[in-house]
Formats: sequence, C-alpha cells, structure tokens
Amino acid sequence: MSDSTVFFGPVSAEEINRTQIPPGQMSSHLGIELVETGSDYMVARMPVDHRTIQRIGILNGGASLALAETLGSIAASYCVDRDLYYIVGQEINANHIRPVRSGFVYATATPIHLGRTSQVWNITIRNEEGKLTCISRFTVAVLKKEL
Repeated sequence: MSDSTVFFGPVSAEEINRTQIPPGQMSSHLGIELVETGSDYMVARMPVDHRTIQRIGILNGGASLALAETLGSIAASYCVDRDLYYIVGQEINANHIRPVRSGFVYATATPIHLGRTSQVWNITIRNEEGKLTCISRFTVAVLKKEL
C-alpha cells in the first residue's frame, strides 16, 4: 500500500472541521461538516432541513452548490503549501439529478487536474441511499501570497 497523497501534508476531518468551517460563516450555518479524508478525496455532509430546502420542500440547488464549493475549496487548499499559496474559486457548475427531502447529502471531491496555477475538481453529491443527486465541476485558481 502506498503512502502517496495529493494533499500537502497530513490532513484530518477533525482538524478541517475545527479550522476551516468556523462558526458564523455560511458553511457552518448550513451544517456542513467534513466526515472523511483519503489520499485523493474528501467527503463532507450537509443536512437537508429548514436551512437548506426551498419552498417546495426539497434541497435547494444553491445549497448543493454551497456544499460543492465549500468542499472543493477546502480540498484544493490542502493540495498547496498554504503558507505560500491560496485558492480562489473561478467557476462552478452543477447538474441536479434527483430531489432530496430529508436526511443528509454527502459530497465527495476528487481532483481532475492539479496544476501549478489552477485545479479542477469533480464533486458528486449523493443521498443517504447512495443515489446521485447532483454532480458539479469546480475550477480554482492557485495564487501566490504576497509575503
């Protein structure tokens, strides 16, 4: 088994939840939390409740995009030396496949391209039964910090 990873240094769900999903920001307001990290993926979940549904009682597409962009941004930021670089979103798109009325949705982010100045991430969102509910592609710019 290989110890190789796309992430720059060690990464854990506990550390990410503590440092990257601060109270008072949108991700915490929506109940987003990281639940798993692997060598080339991250998984987060979000409740489907009064914070994330639209008026007809199904998951709001904007909430799905917020989940996808939150997870994609966090994953992308761990693929660079965060002392030297930072990540900004450039483009996100989504196809909403199936409605969700309750429970949790689970997003999995995997890299498609990890370049020096840009990254592209695939984010799939599934319901608790594992059925695909949304698929998103997220592109970020990798920018050098002014030191």
